Amino acid sequence: MSRLGGQVAIVTGSGQGIGRKIAEGLAGAGARVVVADVKKADDVAEALGGLALDVDVSDLDACERMARAAFDEYGRIDILVNNAGIWSSLVPTPFEQLSVEEWRRVFDVNVLGMYLATRAVTPYMRKAGRGRIVNLSSGTPYKGVPLFLHYVSSKGAVIAMTRALAKELGRDNVLVNTIAPGFTLSDGVLANQVQLEQLQEVSASARVLIRDQYPEDIVGAVLFFVGEESSFITGQSLVVDGGAFFN
Repeated sequence: MSRLGGQVAIVTGSGQGIGRKIAEGLAGAGARVVVADVKKADDVAEALGGLALDVDVSDLDACERMARAAFDEYGRIDILVNNAGIWSSLVPTPFEQLSVEEWRRVFDVNVLGMYLATRAVTPYMRKAGRGRIVNLSSGTPYKGVPLFLHYVSSKGAVIAMTRALAKELGRDNVLVNTIAPGFTLSDGVLANQVQLEQLQEVSASARVLIRDQYPEDIVGAVLFFVGEESSFITGQSLVVDGGAFFN
């Protein structure tokens, strides 16, 4: 039997970039994957033999439909990877120049979206008596990266939310952990010339491993947190950044 043995995994924001690589990794380990993205990613789901869903995670009804559709299709929900987030479209901006609208938009997806997706799948996991939730944060809250205050704050909230959820869901054998990547050359980042010019070189030079970080570098940590090897680990944050930050 394969590592994940037919378990069902929902990966939000998995139409491209980090989310897509995570979805591919889970499918390769034997999971049936629900590819949930704001733009329905039929091509990704078809390649993985999974289910594609059009989901805006900042909308409660959409998240509840996502969980219901996954359960109706497969009869179970074992894994939720909260990957959907706003990052690659952002440009460095002094905090006092950030608009209230952009701040709210970032928090609606990066924080509220994780809450709503988790809220939607939790009843299915509780009923089954087990589950794994992996939240994608960032290395930025640990390092205090400037000019992205809304993003850094939102990802710090994800770490806090993970710890609180782990306390609430532990009795149900639902484990909640966080992965905090460094600056990753995802599809969206590669299309943002401003981010590349200002962050790529400084990020690489800060690492012990002197190379760029790619979405594939995060997959192993996800597989660890959803597998049996981590069955006594919850509420933790794992920084995956090539040694730029030591916890």
